[in-house]
Amino acid sequence: MNKFLNSPLQTKIISACVLANITIFIVNLFLIVGINSMSKDMEMVYESNRSLNELSVALNMVQDSMTEYLSSKTSDSLENYYINAQKFKDLTDDLGDKVTDFSFNRMERNIKYMSGEYLEQVEQTIEAKRGRNVEKYRAYYESSTDLFENIQSYITSLNLELFVINSEDFITLIQTFRTFEIIGVVVMTFVMIGNVIIITSFVKAMIMPLKSLADSANEIADGDFDVTLPSVSYSDEVGIVIGAFNKMIVSIKDYIEQLKVSMANERYMQEKELMMEAHLKDAQLRYLQAQINPHFLFNTLNAGAQLAMMEGADRTYEYVQTVADFFRYNVKNQKDAVTLREEVTLVDNYIHILNVRFSGDIGYEKQVDERLLDHKMPSMILQPIVENAVNHGIREMAGDGRIVLRVYRQDKDVCISVKDNGKGISNETIEKILSGDYVSDENAYDNNGIGMDNVIKRLRLFVGHEDVLQIFSEGEGKGCEVVIRLPLEGAKNVQGDDC
Repeated sequence: MNKFLNSPLQTKIISACVLANITIFIVNLFLIVGINSMSKDMEMVYESNRSLNELSVALNMVQDSMTEYLSSKTSDSLENYYINAQKFKDLTDDLGDKVTDFSFNRMERNIKYMSGEYLEQVEQTIEAKRGRNVEKYRAYYESSTDLFENIQSYITSLNLELFVINSEDFITLIQTFRTFEIIGVVVMTFVMIGNVIIITSFVKAMIMPLKSLADSANEIADGDFDVTLPSVSYSDEVGIVIGAFNKMIVSIKDYIEQLKVSMANERYMQEKELMMEAHLKDAQLRYLQAQINPHFLFNTLNAGAQLAMMEGADRTYEYVQTVADFFRYNVKNQKDAVTLREEVTLVDNYIHILNVRFSGDIGYEKQVDERLLDHKMPSMILQPIVENAVNHGIREMAGDGRIVLRVYRQDKDVCISVKDNGKGISNETIEKILSGDYVSDENAYDNNGIGMDNVIKRLRLFVGHEDVLQIFSEGEGKGCEVVIRLPLEGAKNVQGDDC
């Protein structure tokens, strides 16, 4: 069947017309032969009238039980079908199958073989229904129904012949014969109607894919590429055209999507680069402004002068060198990405400067995994965080303040922690800082002008997601911890998990 449906259109059209004509011819020939046989062998038909009536009832029960299963598909209906089919088969086995010149024997033999073929067709219909093969199920059902009608016609004819043989009334015989003629006309009518339905369905099956293709083409011509593409049912000329059309539309849609994604990525990268550059320039400008901050510069130079008077030149040199390194990093570092080692060194210098100014009041501890120090990160990040910890956390603790800087790996992240034991911070303030709603005093004492908002924005741009920085505090007077999480790319040679 599939081979026929996949054949060229010309072959299918010619085959459908030829099949319809052959069917009509065969039905006509069958009716003519049947009528002639009844007129010649009528006395041989009704010798076993009761058996034929029982056989007809059994045939109807098989047909009814099959129809009931096809409509309800229950186990009870299937069981009834098997019982009725076995009963019908037992009755047909009793029919004679000898080849003789008697019309009665020929019809009895035909009923027997047609019944066997009918049972096979019904079994195939049941199996196709159970396997949900709609196409085979319809074909077998129509075939078995035709056989059912033919068998019933044969049984009816046989009963009529026997009735005529047993009846001496010629009028009854003529009426029976006319009844058979009417049945023949009805069968012929149904055959013609069936042919019209089959041909109409066949033509519709060929035209519908073309109509669907035309509708889809019109919508695409109007610029709508989200249409439902027509399905390819068979591999004939229409199927080949529809398949090529579908591939073309899919290729065009994929190209448009790739073009949109490429343009979006390019626009995102440009925006990200511009924002990174703007934030970096802002941070660099604020650091340059901090260099002339009169409070910070005065206190720094004053501490250096006091150290020069109280001690020898070596410590003074070390202090001045540290200050120089601190300013040199801020002024000359024009690149956005630096190593974690450079940022940690800047924090070391910053803490050293503060401890000279405040006579070592700030406790400083480092817990650094040296294997992670070559990891890249934005510049001018850690020093503003440490500065906030000093100014807002431990400045007023009179020597009890402590800052711990930790660099470690956790899962697939490089973690940088700045923790103090100072005044702590409320959850409401933490939420404002992370959301960018917190307003700090950038003109406060010893403030370098770079707020947490700038730090958080540059980190998010650098990493590409929002949760790059976290702030933890148990409340007022319980200290604060700021944790930065950077993806591990760039430090893939580091093994293990050192939390």
